Amino acid sequence: MNRTVAFTSLGCDKNRVDSEVMLGILAKNGFRAVAEEAEADIIVVNTCCFIKDALEESIETILEMAKYKTEGKCKGLIVAGCLGQRYEKEFFDELPEVDAIIGTAAYESVAEVAAEILAGKEKMKYLEDIHRPMKDENGKLRVLSTAPYYAYLKISEGCDNHCTYCVIPKMRGRHRSRTLESLVEEAEILAKQGVKELVLVAQDTSIYGRDLYGQPMLHVLLERLNAIEGIQWIRLLYCYPETLTEEAIQAMASCEKVCHYIDMPIQHGNDGVLKRMGRKSSQELIRQKVARLREAMPDIAIRTTLIVGFPGETEEEFADLTDFVREMQFDRLGVFSYSREEGTPAAIMEQQIDEELKEERRALIMDLQKSISAALCEKEVGAVKEVLIEGKLPEEDIYCGRTCYDAPDIDGLVFVSAEEEVYSGDFVTVKIREAGDYDLMGDVVYGNESAE
Repeated sequence: MNRTVAFTSLGCDKNRVDSEVMLGILAKNGFRAVAEEAEADIIVVNTCCFIKDALEESIETILEMAKYKTEGKCKGLIVAGCLGQRYEKEFFDELPEVDAIIGTAAYESVAEVAAEILAGKEKMKYLEDIHRPMKDENGKLRVLSTAPYYAYLKISEGCDNHCTYCVIPKMRGRHRSRTLESLVEEAEILAKQGVKELVLVAQDTSIYGRDLYGQPMLHVLLERLNAIEGIQWIRLLYCYPETLTEEAIQAMASCEKVCHYIDMPIQHGNDGVLKRMGRKSSQELIRQKVARLREAMPDIAIRTTLIVGFPGETEEEFADLTDFVREMQFDRLGVFSYSREEGTPAAIMEQQIDEELKEERRALIMDLQKSISAALCEKEVGAVKEVLIEGKLPEEDIYCGRTCYDAPDIDGLVFVSAEEEVYSGDFVTVKIREAGDYDLMGDVVYGNESAE
């Protein structure tokens, strides 16, 4: 029986990994993935509703996919992920076009749900205990949706931080790590498939293993992954300053495949705001952790994210954040306007900030970071870098790629001129000749010159 399925994955890269596992489970159970929704018997939308914009995008996508039930051959629309988990009580009343919802801890049921829809069942809810352990064997089934030379490795699920603005613990449960052995095995499978770059993700990667082994084991995981043949870059996203251990920093510095790059969301730089956010860090702790990272790896690129417009954020607190950003000179930085999420402590705090003022503050920080980034890029002119090629610009003899200091999809690019043909997934040596605000331009180096 030729049963077809189309997939739309929204939100973060952790959601993407869940989608890849679901695709693998569906394939194992006789479903064939198709790119065109109009050709699909079943359409799955893996949703995100972390903030208001993500919620709106999820609903719009569901309504768009629902059209294929009348305009295509779609017999069933499945909504997976955070949206159904968060709003399961009212879900079918608000979105009657949907045939089934699958919660964040129940995605292994996707093939069973799809088969039941095709057999005539409708309005199904699959909502497992959100605290249940991750199934180690799922990673072996993944069907990659990224370019073939890199993959995300989801090392744990859930979060124990309970920040006052965040709904993730209510949707994803408490922190649960995968075993070391299962992650190494999955990474070995990915390497044999041609993956050269592993990007480690979780809600909080820096506490990896604490629940299983009694202490954070990120350093051990990095050392084990570093030994895998075929893997060339290992990248760390979503480490928190208060839980990033000295052992992890030392492993980053000593393991030759681990990129000198870290995504470390600090969310703010003022102690009063951090306290109201329920964060366990402080301006001084962040300053110390950044200094330690730069001491251990002088070339490290540190990426962070901030939230502006948090309830009660005064002009003085915002000015403190601005001064801190100017002082720290983060290599990469993103800013979100605070999103008021129902069911969170912050949503009922007094002194909610006007949307216009939030956006004004966001723009001010981004303008400041733009000037910092441009100055840092300018310093790279004349340097020689190893670049992973990701593609070629249409109608131009220019390639684009990333250095080890740039994560896929979120950071800057290097635009490369080459005398000989290069291909996506190739590593080339490039001399930087020009800098933009966030991107670099350079030429492939031939001969004896080598990368830094």
